Amino acid sequence: MNQAQVQLQAARDAGAPDYDPVDLGFAQDKFQQAQAAMADRKYALAADLAAESRADADLARTKANLGAARAKIQDKMNTNAELREQGAQAAAAAAAEFAKPLPVPAAAGSAPAPAASGAMPPASPMEDMPAPSASALAPPPSSSQDSNATQGFQPAGGQQ
Repeated sequence: MNQAQVQLQAARDAGAPDYDPVDLGFAQDKFQQAQAAMADRKYALAADLAAESRADADLARTKANLGAARAKIQDKMNTNAELREQGAQAAAAAAAEFAKPLPVPAAAGSAPAPAASGAMPPASPMEDMPAPSASALAPPPSSSQDSNATQGFQPAGGQQ
């Protein structure tokens, strides 16, 4: 009887009145019948009814736990859907902001260029890079100039 009473309380604590009131009702009815059988000194019947009450209470507790878990999952799914919607709205706002043409500063003394619909302004013609001076591409000095050009220079071997 004590175990049946503990199982009934565990089912109530798990939320069985909200998630599985039918099985909780069965458990409570059988517990009351077991108490009546005890009062009538029908101990075998009381034991059987208490065992059935425990089983029904355990079933009600399990279903209540399942119902609570499903409610949490549904809540998380609703929260995720709201966050996805907010993300989509933020992405759409960012895309709209990105699509706006940038203002082009006008040069001093020139008329403003007509606004194109999102087009880039025409590029200025590129100038070629000047070639290096002839001295950079000149051949190495001859051996007669070698002594003047390389005074103080020691090759890796230490000889000149």
